[in-house]
Amino acid sequence: MEVVVSPARPRLRTPLVLALGAALALPLALTAPRPAVAAGASVTPLKFTVDAGGKRCTIDADLYRPAGVDAAHPAPAVMTTNGFGGSKTDGSTDTIAEAFAARGYVALAYSGLGFGKTGCPISLDAPAIDGRAASGLIDFLGGKRAADDGTRAGFVTLDRAGDPRLGMIGGSYGGAIQLATASRDPRIDALVPLVTWHDLGYSLVPNTVGGAQDVGAAARTPGVYKYQWTNAFFLIGEAQGLLHPSLDQSRLGGAGCTHFVARACDMKRLFDSARFPKARTDKRLRYARQVSPASYLDTVRAPTLLIQGQADTLFTLNEAEATYRRLTARGVTARMIWQSWGHSDGINAPAPGELDLAKGNLETSYVGRRVLAWFDRYLRHDTRAAAGPALAYYRDWATDGGHPYASADGPPATGRTLYLSGDGKLVGTPAAAGAGSRSYLNLPVATSHSENSLAGMTGQPNPAPYDGKGTYLGWTSNPLAAPLDVVGSPEATLKVTSSAAERVQGSSDAANKLVLFAKIYDVAPDGTASLVHRLIAPVRVPDVRRPFEVTLPGIVHRFAEGHRLRFVVAASDDAYYGNTGTKRVTVSGTAGTPAGTLRLPVDGG
Repeated sequence: MEVVVSPARPRLRTPLVLALGAALALPLALTAPRPAVAAGASVTPLKFTVDAGGKRCTIDADLYRPAGVDAAHPAPAVMTTNGFGGSKTDGSTDTIAEAFAARGYVALAYSGLGFGKTGCPISLDAPAIDGRAASGLIDFLGGKRAADDGTRAGFVTLDRAGDPRLGMIGGSYGGAIQLATASRDPRIDALVPLVTWHDLGYSLVPNTVGGAQDVGAAARTPGVYKYQWTNAFFLIGEAQGLLHPSLDQSRLGGAGCTHFVARACDMKRLFDSARFPKARTDKRLRYARQVSPASYLDTVRAPTLLIQGQADTLFTLNEAEATYRRLTARGVTARMIWQSWGHSDGINAPAPGELDLAKGNLETSYVGRRVLAWFDRYLRHDTRAAAGPALAYYRDWATDGGHPYASADGPPATGRTLYLSGDGKLVGTPAAAGAGSRSYLNLPVATSHSENSLAGMTGQPNPAPYDGKGTYLGWTSNPLAAPLDVVGSPEATLKVTSSAAERVQGSSDAANKLVLFAKIYDVAPDGTASLVHRLIAPVRVPDVRRPFEVTLPGIVHRFAEGHRLRFVVAASDDAYYGNTGTKRVTVSGTAGTPAGTLRLPVDGG
């Protein structure tokens, strides 16, 4: 008998009060005063007027110089900048700089374009704008230019004249800027992007139809608007004038936005309209990809250590995997770590022993030690420093004194296939599939809940996930006879029928196509169902008349002995825009012919 995952009544999408509150509170929380830098290192505030894609901007930066470092005793440099809404003194950017200065690196921390006291509007880490501006800072570290006050950095190790020995590190918005800069400037020697994106179109308007080799590229149909996350960050950007009332005029944006470039503003307005052109080539959609590593990775050559969070509904593990595959396919040195925390949970309170950017605990965390070894190897040329395994991943079930990280030779492949029986069971063979036909109906309001998107970052309430009765279908396995460790991105094959969806199949507005949401629950013996890291796979079905493939967000999760897996397809989710119109959806199977498949990447094969 099918049961509702969590009893609840249908509800309207979460009001934007949550996003607005986070937009105003989050930057304030990240800009608390910092203690004095580590003893023996000096900090010099500097300004740099740089070219940012045809516009002149003044960048606000701090130069950290370790004791004993001078022209006769130079040191490699590490450059870092803030996440979205932060600044050079946001409590993590400056902590990173302090941590590396304390370990003998010259560090340059700066406020990204459009944040803190740095000029120019926000352009979403565009290589031609943000990347070009960062290149001007590399000129300074390489001795090719001075700061606006005449200060020069004549104490950075050089590979050749004007070319500093340089690494970059930072998270989220401060992660993508590294790849954007490296795509334009080959002088960067090592990158450590944390919890960042591969394809911003996939991040903000995901469609998980197709393969995982290049996130978002396979989906010819525009995706499903992740409106809570997107609105929150645009509100944070637009609030910069309130948070920093003395902004210079270069911060003014265009196309109706106060602090965003016109093309980003046009893109957001398209998202808000809930209407999409049929083709992903529309220039308003194209901007998201143009500011994404997906569009420029072929020019990145720096060794890259990718660190992505398992608890992250904004930038999933799939994004780091796509970047990793693109880099390594070209022979670029890359490694990948799937740590415990991401944007959704623990970004301000990592699990015990995990890297905490606000504390700079590099030596005492596995991820921190890997970062130090990465820079020692590629900036100090210390051949004793190991690059580490291709993939390392955090296991939250390894609490018996064992090391919480395991390693693999690369992203896991699919190892276990389950079948969707027509009667709602998840079975182990096609022959075990029974006959049945079941339907659900989407309603004018959202009837499923996965998350309040910013709850993990702001402490806002985040009710348990649920699906409203009659608005979803689920397939549940028998209790497991042994633990099942899933590591990677599950994949599903589905075939649904809907006369209402077929009637609008040829519409010129992609928003008329059927939308559904796929996800996996862990069901305990007492019936309690947990949505793994609250991750879901939004799908705008390209052709409802044909089977389609879905790539779910990557997970690292142990389904314990006695637990059951439940695969769910829901009509809606209140963190996203959903269907236009009311559509009944049916999934059918016959005896011996399953209604679909669920393929799981299993640790150990």
